[in-house]
Amino acid sequence: MAFEPIRICLMGAECTGKTTLARALALHFSGLWVPDCRHLFLDQHGRPPREDEQTSVMRAQCEQEERVVAQARQMACHHVICDTAPLLTAIYNDLYFADTCLYASAQALYVGYALTLLLPPDAEQGQDSPPRDVGQPRALVHQHVKNALRSMHYPCIEVSGVGESRLQAAISAVQTLTL
Repeated sequence: MAFEPIRICLMGAECTGKTTLARALALHFSGLWVPDCRHLFLDQHGRPPREDEQTSVMRAQCEQEERVVAQARQMACHHVICDTAPLLTAIYNDLYFADTCLYASAQALYVGYALTLLLPPDAEQGQDSPPRDVGQPRALVHQHVKNALRSMHYPCIEVSGVGESRLQAAISAVQTLTL
């Protein structure tokens, strides 16, 4: 059987510190980090994706993740930490455009994650300045993420706190996979 790295996904609304925590976890576990393609889109275009761009953003996230996983296989790297998942694009597509067409694909892709770390909206805020998304309260996004994860019945642990205590909680959660 071929080596397969463990994929850990971080989910949460904007400014919950997903990127900071993903990078720290990848460093701690000597793993690789998959950036959030939605943020890359926002940085490149200076605006959130339009409705007609959501599918390409989701596809870019999948492709980026597969490239990093392939790299992890080559390096025999045990952990791949995903800053987010295609599911978050589907949720934003639903919230912003009342379009649920991306959920089926996003949910089908979710089976690759061994664990999801859910970051609540009261967690340490990221350094997005100004905030990358506007229009949807973080609590609403969080509730949609939580509901979607609950309906899929995939392993999920909520990680809150700030700084080192949150990192340690996330490390402990990831270590449950290898105990």
